[in-house]
Amino acid sequence: MPLREYKYNGGKLEVTDKMKKDFEDAGYILVRGLLDKDDLSRIKQALEGSQAVMENAFGVGDGEGRESKLCLWNHPGTDVTGMVARCEKVADTCAQLLGGEVYHYHTKLMMKEAKTGGKHVWHQDYGYWYKNGCLFPDMMTVFMSVDPCKKENGCLQILEGSHKCGRIEHLMVDGQTGADLERVKQLEGVLEHMHVEMEPGDALFFHSNLLHTSSANDSPNRRWAFLCAYNKKSNNPVLKHHHPQYTPLETVPNDAVKQCTNCTDMSGKDFMNPSNDKTTAGKKAEKMK
Repeated sequence: MPLREYKYNGGKLEVTDKMKKDFEDAGYILVRGLLDKDDLSRIKQALEGSQAVMENAFGVGDGEGRESKLCLWNHPGTDVTGMVARCEKVADTCAQLLGGEVYHYHTKLMMKEAKTGGKHVWHQDYGYWYKNGCLFPDMMTVFMSVDPCKKENGCLQILEGSHKCGRIEHLMVDGQTGADLERVKQLEGVLEHMHVEMEPGDALFFHSNLLHTSSANDSPNRRWAFLCAYNKKSNNPVLKHHHPQYTPLETVPNDAVKQCTNCTDMSGKDFMNPSNDKTTAGKKAEKMK
């Protein structure tokens, strides 16, 4: 079965009835070319040249002696990466797919370095977020590829339609919260297991209950991905935790990414300290030097 994919052709991203149905039925839509070369150039400049990102990045083990690195922040900020999180083709698309106003829950840069990047175990994002006092799975993530994401360097894998099975029990797996593997195995017997190979600039919009995983990176090529997570206003968490309560999101035009001149000032982002995250308590994570 082919992926539920669409092509972005610039301007306003029209969310069609078919896109909504695919998101409802499959738990995701893949939008090719959501970020163009100019967008990506500015995003890379902001991420690769940021001392704050490197100072706040940390490692997450995979239970097999490897780790992936990530850096997570709670508020978009005013730099180029913040413009991505706030731009209409990202934020407004999520609002339309979820059927209501959304706010920025967090953004993260996920770094699987060449030959060393660890795997991410099968999980649902709501497996984490449920524990944060979010009563409903009215949440989603936009996974945007910075580098080519291929099978050989650990691209995302999904079980299509698995968001319909509800929240699965999750347990701690080294530094990660992983879904009950017996349940995952049973679902693999009835659902399509798909590798989501992506080129730089492609974006996967997916539901918080969609089961996904990724393999370790044994290739000579790094695999960086930029992920923005959103929550519906109506799903304001009942517990105060390490991610924001409802905070109104000011969206910006799509060309704000190109027009933003701030690639260095990361103030106001509220970078996450992993020791404050109870969903990854006990993980062996060390900050990058």
